[in-house]
Amino acid sequence: MEALSAQLDGHRFLYNAALENKIFVYRNTGKGITCFTQIKNLVPIIKNQEIKVSLCNYSSLQQTIRRVDKSFNAFFRRIKNGEKPGFPRFKPSHRFNTIEYGRFGDGCQIKEKKLYLQNVGCVKVKWHRPIVGEVKTLFITRRNNRWYVAFIVDTEPVILPKNGRVVGIDVGLTTFATLSDNIEIENPRFYRTSEKKIAKANRRLCRRKKGSNRRRKARTMIARTHERVANKRLNFFHQITNVLVQNYDGFAVESLDVRNMGKNRHLSKRIYDAGWNSFLCILKTKAESAGRWYQEVNPNGTSQVCSWCGEKVQKSLSTRHHNCPNCGLSIGRDLNAAINILARTEPSWRDGAPRPLDEARS
Repeated sequence: MEALSAQLDGHRFLYNAALENKIFVYRNTGKGITCFTQIKNLVPIIKNQEIKVSLCNYSSLQQTIRRVDKSFNAFFRRIKNGEKPGFPRFKPSHRFNTIEYGRFGDGCQIKEKKLYLQNVGCVKVKWHRPIVGEVKTLFITRRNNRWYVAFIVDTEPVILPKNGRVVGIDVGLTTFATLSDNIEIENPRFYRTSEKKIAKANRRLCRRKKGSNRRRKARTMIARTHERVANKRLNFFHQITNVLVQNYDGFAVESLDVRNMGKNRHLSKRIYDAGWNSFLCILKTKAESAGRWYQEVNPNGTSQVCSWCGEKVQKSLSTRHHNCPNCGLSIGRDLNAAINILARTEPSWRDGAPRPLDEARS
């Protein structure tokens, strides 16, 4: 993979050159330089001067210039929205790990179950699954001394048949999610179960001399431990969302501000370990692709209001059961919240679906 590593270093060199060019032009003229101008003028100059850049595919170099332009657009957007700006910075070798091929077939193609890359040759690939559809773009990524390829494929959506079932979902920490039909999904707590391994790897890193090969290997071991945790969590999300999309016509969830919730120093580690944002994002994508509806509702008071009579029953976070003094309903706090979440969706979307707890109250 030396040729591929050299190309990655060439892309990094171009990225830093384009960033320097943008800064220089703005400081001297007070105006920005467009992505098209850099592609037209800067890329040919750098390609002729730097050997590593000359080995790279031209269309992939264009994507690197667009990547710099996107980072600047995001910088100005954050300033406009009053967020922390985060000015684009120059990339050292350990912070630049991706090559993007904007057009499949231009410098990259599949030959006899191998991936052909320009000036690299045919690379053996462990295929995760067969590629179905038309490949539009691919990304080559180096992560922890391993190389990965990701394909963006254009496919026709598969619309699943209707079954008349809709559900409200309340995510939490005691249980990962509670559905309005009284189904609970256990919280696997992947980071918590790996904390001892991560702590041991960190102690090993602290004992290594800075700049040594042993320290580099120890750093790689820590990164791989974190990667395994992330992979387990992502696999769990995909498994759960597949089952949900197969069994329900629609989903009602809370509109959560996880970043703000993570400021709670007592719960932040557990909140980020749960990964609610990633789960809901995957669920939304799969639901819309399968022709299901997905709606986010206001989370205010979903756990405090009785799902049967509407009476407001104040309870602390440690109170895990809902007992209504008005109607006598006694159910779990999360189940009560899930039913309220479903009730806040548009009525037309819930037509024909049975009301939760009807059988239990009859």
